[in-house]
Amino acid sequence: MTRPAPALGVYVHWPYCARICPYCDFNVVRDRGKVAEQAALVRAILDDLRAQRALTGPRTLVSIFLGGGTPSLMDPAAAAEIITLARSLWTPRIGSGGLEVTLEANPTDAETDRFAAFAQAGVTRLSLGVQALDDASLAFLGRNHDAAAARRAAAVAGKVFPRLSLDLIYALPGQTEADWSEALAAALDLGPEHLSPYQLTLEPGTAFDRAVRRGRFQPADEIRSEALFNLTQAVLEGAGFDAYEVSNHARGETARSRHNLVYWQGEDYVGAGPGAHGRLTLDGRRTATAAARGIGDYIAAVGTDGNGFAAEILAPREAAEERLLMGLRIDQGVAFAELEPLGLTPASPVVADLVAQGLLTPGNDRLRATRSGRLVLDWLTGKLAVS
Repeated sequence: MTRPAPALGVYVHWPYCARICPYCDFNVVRDRGKVAEQAALVRAILDDLRAQRALTGPRTLVSIFLGGGTPSLMDPAAAAEIITLARSLWTPRIGSGGLEVTLEANPTDAETDRFAAFAQAGVTRLSLGVQALDDASLAFLGRNHDAAAARRAAAVAGKVFPRLSLDLIYALPGQTEADWSEALAAALDLGPEHLSPYQLTLEPGTAFDRAVRRGRFQPADEIRSEALFNLTQAVLEGAGFDAYEVSNHARGETARSRHNLVYWQGEDYVGAGPGAHGRLTLDGRRTATAAARGIGDYIAAVGTDGNGFAAEILAPREAAEERLLMGLRIDQGVAFAELEPLGLTPASPVVADLVAQGLLTPGNDRLRATRSGRLVLDWLTGKLAVS
């Protein structure tokens, strides 16, 4: 009996930003109002999606994610074109909440009419990058909005979109537990169904990385970071949110990000736009796609080749390592059956040892990290991957 083709999500990368944040290492550029270039990029994304439909064949579409960059800077009409095309290329999910369509947005783009236009285009879920809710923290993070603008944006979004998620950054230099508790309370007061609190990470090559190396500030140490992580869990659990992923909390299962679960559960997804990555199951093999990073290079590649990406078949061990890395991030973990190329079983000495240390949860079917394990997730996955 032929197994049905796996469902998939669609990720579209919009690389333009009004300002490049000092902690950001994403594939982004300053938005300098190049209208012709942006129009050409939209056409290239549309053509790329058509080419990828030829690869995947018919699939059930569970999510569309417009990310970046700052896709809320995009013309809502362009977003409508992309969403409409994706819905026509693949079959939108029915039931279980239907098709999830997420737009990442900054508070500075929170005009009621503009948000309404995105909702009319098909966006059902807004991921709002407030990052902090006090002016001092926002200034440190290099954001171009203040706390009042963040609150106004959340209020507008809550009225326009069925679903609202807020991004926050913590473990800032000098941030105390009292500071972070106040920030979480302020975020909860805005009424989101989903919160994504991320610890400030110094990514190589960013402005913050250079600043630390020059001695301009010191990042939070491990003790403070752990205390703030534990506080996050306690406060949000007390407010009715479950930590379904190491940095993502939802008010019940229906509030979870369906698109991000595509990544963490090892499902298929198409990536379109400059620098976008994808993972597809083609002829039973896990295939990685990666688009050209430069905007001009991506547009040219689509024009020349009909698509903007290069594809690579992952070796079984590579695919299993990826499943380990992503699967341990979520509360349900990853099935041992998917880790067979790594030789990991419940009886593996490394698994038994990590269970004994309280870093993994005992179980015969799935490998799961405990809360303590989530605190050292990079070390934990590395330990398991080289066993």
